[in-house]
Amino acid sequence: MKSSKHGKSISVSVENITPLGIWLYVKEKEYFLSYKDYPYFKDQTLNSIQNVQLLHGYHLYWPQLDVDLEIDNLENPEKYPLKFESKKPLTSHSTGRRVAAR
Repeated sequence: MKSSKHGKSISVSVENITPLGIWLYVKEKEYFLSYKDYPYFKDQTLNSIQNVQLLHGYHLYWPQLDVDLEIDNLENPEKYPLKFESKKPLTSHSTGRRVAAR
């Protein structure tokens, strides 16, 4: 007879938030996301950064920030040379998206 594992399986978690960036633990690997490379996390609330979901086994999603990243982006950043740039600093209420003019 096998005993089942206790507790919830954690596939993604925010391990640490530092002045330089955030540490993610995803599928038994650690990743550092610097604010320089991922500025949409800077100056956000702890709750909004910690509320991350792993979708389909490879897609990271922060619903409160409307941020989507694939794990491949973290493992192979050279394949994704485009960096996010904002004309103005983001706040906890802004997503950086523009509203279409009608």
